[in-house]
Amino acid sequence: MNTRIAKLTLATLISASIGLSPLTVIAADPAPTPAPAAAPAAVPATPAPAAQPEKAAKKSKKQAKKDKKAEKKAKKKSKKKAKAAQEPAAAPQQ
Repeated sequence: MNTRIAKLTLATLISASIGLSPLTVIAADPAPTPAPAAAPAAVPATPAPAAQPEKAAKKSKKQAKKDKKAEKKAKKKSKKKAKAAQEPAAAPQQ
């Protein structure tokens, strides 16, 4: 009986600490300081727009690959279902 209570207590403490850990991290972080007004103006504007099309291209390529894979998987699954549906129908006819 005592081991059950001990395990329950330990599990409760662990789950409570896991649940409260994000709050302690937020509380430990200092308030963000505002950036100086001159800092954004000093950064050149050309690298950011150049990086965006590359990211978009990679993302669209990755999405296309994912869609193609999903389509292939669905086609394979439907083919398997069709084959399974034909086999039981063919078995009683023999």
